[in-house]
Amino acid sequence: MNFKKIALLIGLVVSNFSFSQEGIAVYSDYLSDNYYLLHPSMAGAANCSKIRLTARQQWFGNSDAPALQTVSFNGAIDQDGKSGIGVILFNDKNGYHAQKGVKVTYAHHIMFSRSTTDLNQLSFGLSGGLVQNQLDETTFLRDQNDFDPIIAGILQRSSYLNVDFGASYNVFDFYAHVTVKNALFQSRGLYTKYESDNLRKYLMSFGYNFGNSRKLLFEPSILFQLTERTKEKALDVNMKVYKPVDFGKIWAALSYRRSFDGAQYVDGTEIKDQKLQYITPILGVNYKKFMFAYTYSNVMGDIKFDTGGFHQITLGYDFGCKKEKYDCNCPAIN
Repeated sequence: MNFKKIALLIGLVVSNFSFSQEGIAVYSDYLSDNYYLLHPSMAGAANCSKIRLTARQQWFGNSDAPALQTVSFNGAIDQDGKSGIGVILFNDKNGYHAQKGVKVTYAHHIMFSRSTTDLNQLSFGLSGGLVQNQLDETTFLRDQNDFDPIIAGILQRSSYLNVDFGASYNVFDFYAHVTVKNALFQSRGLYTKYESDNLRKYLMSFGYNFGNSRKLLFEPSILFQLTERTKEKALDVNMKVYKPVDFGKIWAALSYRRSFDGAQYVDGTEIKDQKLQYITPILGVNYKKFMFAYTYSNVMGDIKFDTGGFHQITLGYDFGCKKEKYDCNCPAIN
């Protein structure tokens, strides 16, 4: 692989795979019963309070490869479930750049159902977050005689505040989510004074569950994301299948992501186009109140930085569950 191909891959994969990576990058971990990680309106929307831990590693065997860890909690704070709260902690490292942050969420849920077992719920959520960015320049100038006016040669840090807000609608077997991330105009102030203060991103997702929740349940869904300033767009097309068992349930998901944006590269004498696309299988199991999932993402296309994929482990625990569940095919809520 020549230098032009490596440069293209970095532009496609790092830019798109991280996809405006300010705050928590949008991967496929929301399919591991972790919708709150994307949508603040899902805080406390489910029958149970939930704790989720994720650990993601890209490009095994490569030093300073991207890695992400998150810890989240969300649950209702009153008996009738009208109010929910949530907290997310995350640590994201990518080469010389790193992010750490915390988000705190409040959500309000409006129930339109005539009974306690019918699901017809409209939710609104708001998250406030603090993000600290870090750039390690200590190894940029390896010789004491080296000089570059834009390189300080130190460990630089900057912090900023931002908010996410959105709405969710869960009615029987159907759900929809709309979220605006990094809604305020805030610059990281880390690399240059000219960097954009527009980090805003829009997310929209829809899904429907059908089948028999006592035998086999199917859940097709889509997720669309748009980055405002760069106009980057991507679409996830997902299918998830649940199988009840004696101790809980087992499930599997398959997700395909494709970017609407791409780049051209020269292959010999031929000019070719490539758009970011990758496929993600997920396997999971719910054992009583515990949840475990393994996620593997593989980039597709002729140009790849590494033949290895991206691995993620998700651990979860549900508690404080209501005794009466909703009469619907709605795994994310029940």
